[in-house]
Amino acid sequence: MEKIRKGDDVIVITGKDKGKRGTVLRRVDQEHLLVEGVNRVKKHQRPNPMKGLTGGIVEKDMPIHISNVALFNPQTQKADRVGVKALDDGRNVRVFKSNGEMVDA
Repeated sequence: MEKIRKGDDVIVITGKDKGKRGTVLRRVDQEHLLVEGVNRVKKHQRPNPMKGLTGGIVEKDMPIHISNVALFNPQTQKADRVGVKALDDGRNVRVFKSNGEMVDA
């Protein structure tokens, strides 16, 4: 089970964007995430009339490694680790390590 998924609210815990919060837009691969407003770079883009793209310098979100982010816990207002717990009916749910609350209620 994936501990961090698309749509989760995360905090960057290390790197140049430490302390920033954002929403996971998508998982690039098993170890990289695209987080909204995090790891922004300026990229020189060529114009492409076929796709309707204008040229120039654009800001773009680049992938960040999953080990550099932690899930945001709304109860404690801090970053928190995530574990997996099996319920009585056989379902697996994600829980915060600090207080044992379920991530997806």
